[in-house]
Amino acid sequence: MKTLLILLCGLLLGLGATAQTKPAELLLLGTFHFHNPGADIVKTKSFDVLAPKAQAELETMTNRLSQWHPDKVFVEWDWNNQAELDALYKLYLGGQYEQAIQAKYPKPGQRDFFLKNEIIQLAFRTAKKAGLQRVYAFDYLKTTFPFDSVQKAMQHAQQAALMQRIGETFKRVEADQNQKLSTFTLTQLLLDFNTPRSINENKGAYLDLLNKAGSIESFAGPWLVSEWYRRNLYMYSVVQKTVEPADQRVLVLAGAAHTAMMREFAQYDSRFRLKELKDVLK
Repeated sequence: MKTLLILLCGLLLGLGATAQTKPAELLLLGTFHFHNPGADIVKTKSFDVLAPKAQAELETMTNRLSQWHPDKVFVEWDWNNQAELDALYKLYLGGQYEQAIQAKYPKPGQRDFFLKNEIIQLAFRTAKKAGLQRVYAFDYLKTTFPFDSVQKAMQHAQQAALMQRIGETFKRVEADQNQKLSTFTLTQLLLDFNTPRSINENKGAYLDLLNKAGSIESFAGPWLVSEWYRRNLYMYSVVQKTVEPADQRVLVLAGAAHTAMMREFAQYDSRFRLKELKDVLK
């Protein structure tokens, strides 16, 4: 009887493995924000994505991304506002997007986001060339990022050395990114944002620095880190629940700090195998 049960368990496990959907290629394309209003903690220079050279690079990149034939494209847009994203993409597909934005936002400062954003310049352009009728929103915004509280907790705990390390890290990252924004091409920038060094740097500061913030009685640092993890887990969950069994190639476009986290999640997700940007653009 024991032998029979073992054989049945083995058979069921084998059938389950056979029935599993073939893993889809998942391209996590981490980027900087093409339209930079200076809202992030690290202040970086703007990059003129509308310049002729950058536009030529975007044509080449989106050609190669579309030739990879993604079944779905996800972007850093509030998942709860999918209808708004659908309306914008419909205008884009119909060749009416820029005209509609110009009419709705007559002042350059108002319309810059809608003309320069990586969602429009990179994701919409790729999706249209790939013949996709929809681009999917997957951002989750109902979390907090209480950096002011973390700073106060470090001051109260007299963590001067930790505060200095955090400040030096921000300055180093800011200087490094500004130097690259001034000298790299757009293609070089995107490839650099998706190297192991950049990916590890985007993840490391949370556990190595911010998680230590506060006295032994304070969890201000871990709270901030947990909120950052929660936002990215929720975003990744939207991707998991939206991808269909027949989908074989999935493109996720978001800020590099988000995609760095999602690479970690994807390593434990049997539905996906990671695809590298350098291999798609070569």
